[in-house]
Amino acid sequence: MPRSRPVATGRGAWRREENTVVVAGVQVPDVVPAPFAIFAESVFVPVPLEFEPHTHPMHELVWVRGGTMTVRLADAVVTVPEGHGLWIPADVEHAGRTTARTTLSDALFDAQRSPVSFPEVVAVEITPILASLLRHLERTDLTEPARLRAEAVVFDVLAPTERQLSLRVPDAARVEPIVSALLDDPTDDRALSDWAELLGISERTVTRLFRLHTGLSFMQWRQVLRVHRALSLLSEGLPVQEVAELMGYAQSSTFIASFKRVMGTTPGAYLAATGTDATP
Repeated sequence: MPRSRPVATGRGAWRREENTVVVAGVQVPDVVPAPFAIFAESVFVPVPLEFEPHTHPMHELVWVRGGTMTVRLADAVVTVPEGHGLWIPADVEHAGRTTARTTLSDALFDAQRSPVSFPEVVAVEITPILASLLRHLERTDLTEPARLRAEAVVFDVLAPTERQLSLRVPDAARVEPIVSALLDDPTDDRALSDWAELLGISERTVTRLFRLHTGLSFMQWRQVLRVHRALSLLSEGLPVQEVAELMGYAQSSTFIASFKRVMGTTPGAYLAATGTDATP
């Protein structure tokens, strides 16, 4: 039976909500029948969903409606909000998770017949016309000419967005315990000095490794990671004050300022822009 290819990974698992459904293999085709190039489908996900590390033999464009998706790559964590999707080239290892009560949409592109492809993982704006076209391609009753016309327009409008919500993950053995702990729990508030003492290295070394691999200091990296997690909580309908408390901020104003430094806008403005209700 066609399916994605599970891949073993050495990193620790993300912290999971109690009702999270873990998917070891995704039932998707390995090829798109000629002369077509795109296979599209959608499914409503009532509970948090997590996909274990896997690859696909085709390019993938994945996005959600009514929530947020987080994708884990070998060297980065990408949070994809409403209105955006993530292009993942063929054979690139990835894991993912979605918030509850979302519609998960997936489009697979044949690597040989797709006139448009991107060599790296990039965020793509899911414009209304692109979303409409891909939903149209989910139909099974389209004639061959109609399907080919729709695919041609998809390739015309498919393009990366300037808004790339990617956080690079340090690939350095000496700070691996820090990375694993914070990916598991971004609210871990141990100071840089605590981590340095625990690992038996200097604070300067920790800072240098984070800057070398991510371009950010340890504190900046943790701040961005917390905002990534906050995006998921906000998309689930939690109010800003509750999200601030869950992320370890004593004052909601401090969380709002941190969020704005990373996202360039306040949580309220972000929710309004994505059409998300901020009430439970």
